[in-house]
Amino acid sequence: TNLHVGRLEIDVVARRLGLIVVVEVRTRGETAWTRGLGSVDWKKRERIRRAGQRLWNRRYRMDSSAERLRFDVASVVFDDTGAHVEYVPAAF
Repeated sequence: TNLHVGRLEIDVVARRLGLIVVVEVRTRGETAWTRGLGSVDWKKRERIRRAGQRLWNRRYRMDSSAERLRFDVASVVFDDTGAHVEYVPAAF
């Protein structure tokens, strides 16, 4: 289940110490024209940024232990051998 922030949504929110990480998860089959990472275009990045900023303002802005916000992308590609994950921290 995704986290809804107003009309926007976030796939995964993780926290480690003072770092809040918003993760966009993209899944594709091996025959997809656009791999998961390539499918996060500027428009999608902007929606993710807005959702992350809105989340920060609502939940973490007043939390002195939350120091910064980062945006990562996880790409999961399924083929005959299983699932393959590529993870890009600070993707944008």
